[in-house]
Amino acid sequence: MSEHSTQAARFSTRCIHAGQAPDPTTGAIMTPVYMTSTFVQSSPGVFKDGYDYARSKNPTRTALEANLASLEGGKHAMAFSSGLGAMDCVLHQLRQGDHVLLSDDVYGGSYRLIDKIFRHHGLECTRVDMTNLAAVEGAMRTTTRLVWLETPSNPMLKVIDIAGVRRVIDKAAAGMKGGAADTTLGPLGTPLARPMYVVDNTFASPYLQNPLAHGADVVMHSCTKYIGGHSDLVAGALVTSDETLADRLRFAQNAAGAVPGAMDCFLMLRSTKTLHVRMQRHCENALAIARWLSEHPKVERVIYPGLASHPQHQLAMRQMRGGGGMISCVVKGGLPAARTMLERVKLFSLAESLGGVESLIEHPAIMTHASIPAPARAALGIDDGLVRLSVGIEDKDDLIADLERAIA
Repeated sequence: MSEHSTQAARFSTRCIHAGQAPDPTTGAIMTPVYMTSTFVQSSPGVFKDGYDYARSKNPTRTALEANLASLEGGKHAMAFSSGLGAMDCVLHQLRQGDHVLLSDDVYGGSYRLIDKIFRHHGLECTRVDMTNLAAVEGAMRTTTRLVWLETPSNPMLKVIDIAGVRRVIDKAAAGMKGGAADTTLGPLGTPLARPMYVVDNTFASPYLQNPLAHGADVVMHSCTKYIGGHSDLVAGALVTSDETLADRLRFAQNAAGAVPGAMDCFLMLRSTKTLHVRMQRHCENALAIARWLSEHPKVERVIYPGLASHPQHQLAMRQMRGGGGMISCVVKGGLPAARTMLERVKLFSLAESLGGVESLIEHPAIMTHASIPAPARAALGIDDGLVRLSVGIEDKDDLIADLERAIA
C-alpha cells in the first residue's frame, strides 16, 4: 500500500501496513533487521536519508516509529529501550524548580523515577486524584510544566477525562510564561512556556484509546506490554503531533541514548500486526472474567472499566472502545487469602508486567507498587487483599476454571 492509502485506512489495516512497505532492494514483505551500528558516508558529513549512526536512527526503528505514529493518530513517534526510558526523555525537558502534576495512581516505577531521581535535580511534584477535575485545577501552579497521567491507571483502573484535563491545563496556562532562551542548549534551550500534557496509554493501547485526539500533547507507551504483546521484549515509545516537542524529544533521546535495538524493533513490528485481534480477545476474556468475579462470594470488589459498577464506567465507554484486558479485585480474607490464590493458580502465571498473550496475576502492594509509600498505597486502596490480573488470550472458560480452583 502507498503511504497515503495506508493513512486513510482503518486501524486493523494500519496495524499491518503502516510504515512497512516491502523492502525496495529485495521485495521482502517483512521489514529487514538492520543489525548495524554505523552507516557508510559518501563524503565527510554526507550520508543517505539521515542515517549516520544507529543511536540516532536505524531503518528498522524508522519503520516501527512510522507504524506507532499511525496507530496513535500522531505525526511523530520515538521508540525507546523501555517505557521508563521514554518517561526519562520527557522529564529531561524540564528545569530546576519546574513543577510536575502527577495522577495519584500510577505505576510504581513512574513515581520512583520522579521521587527518587528527578526530585534530586530540583523538580517538584504533586500527586492528585485526576478523576476530580476541580482537584486538578486547584493543584496547578504557575511553575507547572508537566501534567502526567495514566488512564486507565495502574493498578486501580481509574479512568480520567483526558479532554477535561486538557481544558483545565488551557485555563491555567493563560498566566504562565517561559524563561529566557539559552541557544547553547540546542532544542532544549528554550524553557517550556506552558505545561506539557502527557498521557500514559499503556493499559488501553492504541486499539482502545487515542489520547492525542482528546487533547494530549504526547502519548507514552511501555511497549513491553500490549504493543509487544508476547512478553519477550522491553521497550517504550512517545508519540506526538507537535513539531517543536518532537524536535526537543528527539534531541534528548539522541543525547541520552535510550534507544531500542533493531531486533526489538522488528519484534514490535511483528506484534503490532496482530494488535487489533489480540486486543479484541483480551477485552472479551476480561469482561467475562470480571463478570464472573463480581458474583463470586469470596471476592469483595471487582474493578473493571467495562462493568457498570466501575465509578467512571460511562466515561470509559465514551473515551475508550472497550474495557481492556486488566482487572483488579479485592479478595476477602486479606493477604493470607490473596497469597493462597496467587500460589495456587496454574494457567495464570504469578509475575510482574502485563499485556502478553498469556495471563498474569500479581500482588501490587508487594510487587509492582512496593516503591509507593505504604500510606499512599492505603489511601489509593492498594491493600493486602488487592490482586491485579492481566487477562491473556487463552480460552476464557479455562481461565475461569483456574481462578475457581485458586480461590476455592
